[in-house]
Amino acid sequence: MSDTAGVPVEGESEEVCEQEPLDDKPPKPLNMSFGAVKLRSWLNKSLRIQMFDGRVLVGVFLCTDRDANVILGSCTEYLPAENTGDGTAEEPRMLGLVMVPGKHIQSVSIDQNQYNSSDLCTPLTKDVSPEEVT
Repeated sequence: MSDTAGVPVEGESEEVCEQEPLDDKPPKPLNMSFGAVKLRSWLNKSLRIQMFDGRVLVGVFLCTDRDANVILGSCTEYLPAENTGDGTAEEPRMLGLVMVPGKHIQSVSIDQNQYNSSDLCTPLTKDVSPEEVT
């Protein structure tokens, strides 16, 4: 018995699969339009999104897409205040990671109530001992 496996038969051509070298493609240029620069500056900032149904979402801005969908991390939902008469407001609801459809967004702003940036830059005025922390 003869072993002819792997030997090209007359009339057949042997196909050789050559890999093309990977071209180092130049990186895409960054979109430097006013809107893109503004969105880039909002990354990892706390955003407040007002929706058409009255709800307000507050969370960390992670990304968006061409359809204006927004991804928020550590998101909290605030329901519109109802006229209950007793002046009590409903507790906010923690949602976590949220995708907000762009068609439901009425307005977007940076949430100034979340934290005061000047407080974060102020150094401690006195030394704190480990006993005082607990």
